[in-house]
This record gives sequence, C-alpha cells and structure tokens, in this order.
Amino acid sequence: MGRMDHKVAFVTGAARGQGRSHAVRLAQEGADIIAVDICETFEASPASGATPEDLDETAGMVKNAGGRIVTAVVDVRDFDALREAVDSGVEQLGRLDVIVANAGIGTTAGKLHKTDEALWQEMIDVNLSGVWKTVKAGVPHILAGDRGGSIVLTSSVAGNKAHPHMGHYVAAKHGVIGLMRSFAVELGQRMIRVNAVLPTHGSTPLLMNEARMTLRRCARASTIYPSRGSLLKTSVTPCCFGLRRSALHHRGCAPRGCRQLPEVRKSIDDRNQ
Repeated sequence: MGRMDHKVAFVTGAARGQGRSHAVRLAQEGADIIAVDICETFEASPASGATPEDLDETAGMVKNAGGRIVTAVVDVRDFDALREAVDSGVEQLGRLDVIVANAGIGTTAGKLHKTDEALWQEMIDVNLSGVWKTVKAGVPHILAGDRGGSIVLTSSVAGNKAHPHMGHYVAAKHGVIGLMRSFAVELGQRMIRVNAVLPTHGSTPLLMNEARMTLRRCARASTIYPSRGSLLKTSVTPCCFGLRRSALHHRGCAPRGCRQLPEVRKSIDDRNQ
C-alpha cells in the first residue's frame, strides 16, 4: 500500500526535471497523474525546452510505476487551457486530491534596473501568475470532492533570499511564497494543506547548461555569489513533505534546503507517532 493509493495528482512542468520526478514518485506511491507541460523553448532561456517526446517519456515512466496518466501540452499562462486539461483528467481519472504547481522558467536578465520589460513580464506570467492559475484551475475539483487535499507550490531558495542578475526570478519566487500563505489561510478550513518547497540547485537542464555554468563561473570569480549549496539529482523528498499527513500541522510552510529535509521529516514523524 502506498501513501497515495486511489488519489489523483495534477503536476505542471511534468515533461522532465523536477516535474517528472514528482509525477513518477507520486505514481510509485499509488497516485494517478494529470501531467501537463508547455513543451516549448523560451527565447531568453539558456536551456532548451522540453518536447512532446519528453512528456511521452514521463507518461511511460508513470505507467511503469503502476499509475494511470492523462497528459496535455499546456501553457500555464493560459487559464482556459489549464482548466480544460484538469477537467478532462478528472473526467477520466475520477477525482483530484493533489496539485503540484511546478512549472517554471529560468532566464538571465542582468541587473534589475536594466531588465527588459518584456523579459520581466514573461517571468511573472509564468513563474508567478502560472502558479496562481494552476491552483485556480484545480482547486474547485478538490473542494468538490470534500475529502481535503494537498497543494504544493515550487518556489526556490530565491524565494527566501535575493541573488544578483536574476531579480525578476527572485521577485516571482518570493511571490509564490505569498500565494502559498494566502491559499493556506483560505483553504485550510476545508482540510486542504498548502505548502511551498524551496529547492536549491537541481541537476536538471534548466541549470545544467553551458550558458548557466559560464555565468556561475564568472560570478564565483568576481565573488558575486557565495559558494554554498550543492546539486541535487531530485527534489522528490521536499515535494512529498507537503503530501504527508504530518504536514497537516505545517500548512503554509516553506521547507528550505533539500539536503536538510529528511531530518526535518524524521523529526516531524517522531513527534506524531
């Protein structure tokens, strides 16, 4: 028996990286998945975008883990398309219990006062408004089920601390924390937990590309960034934190530093045994 048996999770940005990792892990725990991704490359992104083939690969991995899956190519900026994808998934899978608003982009903008307005708006539209629209599209189904549920928003360590030359990203990820706290106080009475995870550097194409590594080397050489943090192969554990029953006592919280989370989780479990 898995922790997610007979439950359905809606995961955005699921074609690869953290989104794929979340979808597969949830399936391993017994969940069925509604998975969406834009499957496009953003012009200002140093990383190539996911492809429909990547999304198909995620679907295959979920099925191999024992889960059912409904996929759609959707831009999280398009609320109508998001709602249609969720509605279709719920119609096929029967319910919705979990939302993982994971989709996001990473672009380099230079100093904040010199950031191009179009680049700023794109970041806010995807990494902040897209998160809001994802929850907005999915939460009516969780409320309709009247069984409670869980919502996990992907912020970033940049949602808690500023970094230079990426102010538009920092602002969006700080905004995600505000969304998490607001949704938590509004939905908590219906037994819906809302948490955010703040991953550090993850070994995904969004970070592991030549342009990003060049910027990082230059930044270290000029002592712009502190040389802290480590690359993580997955951020499944922090995502699952928000889905544990013990997280009921931690609505509206944002675990930081993926490396520390197993110890945090053990401490919570020990207190609730």
